[in-house]
Amino acid sequence: MEKKKFLIDFNAPFILCLTGLALAALIIDLLTGGAMQNTFAAKRTSFSDPLQYIRIFSYVIVHAGSAHFIGNFMMILAIGPMVEEKYGSGRLCAATIITTLVTGLGSVLFFPNVALVGASGIVFMLILLASFTNVRQGKLPVTVLLVAVLYLGNEIIQGLFNPSNVSRIGHIVGGLCGAAFGILFHSKSKDSY
Repeated sequence: MEKKKFLIDFNAPFILCLTGLALAALIIDLLTGGAMQNTFAAKRTSFSDPLQYIRIFSYVIVHAGSAHFIGNFMMILAIGPMVEEKYGSGRLCAATIITTLVTGLGSVLFFPNVALVGASGIVFMLILLASFTNVRQGKLPVTVLLVAVLYLGNEIIQGLFNPSNVSRIGHIVGGLCGAAFGILFHSKSKDSY
């Protein structure tokens, strides 16, 4: 009888690379007393500042501490591999870049006094996009609608009645992007509805 080998599988290359980048940024931030947050958070400075354009993307790998990082990446690591397997690394990478851009630009343009950090918009994009994995020809599962109503509805209610330093707009934009990508990806596949 042949003995089976135990192998570690690099099962979700995009998600694992994103996690590694964010972990490296967190470690550097902790070692430098917050230099990563100060340098790479999405915030309005001047559009003649070259870092302004980098910050529109870089905020997603910078977190406000280890608890913030763990909260976001527990969800990303739990949901992301399933989404990456379903839609592919390239599509997920493109969806993440577009969601990051839309959320970063929105924050810089409409909330100039706010510094945006963290991948929670990506978490919400993944949550909504994951709910589309069960969509079949001609059928939209009730679970997709419930996820959208519960997650996005909660963010709207929390934003209106419980002001905090949490970017509710980032969550909402991320969720809307996830829903849009779910519709787009399914409209281009054989399982489209």
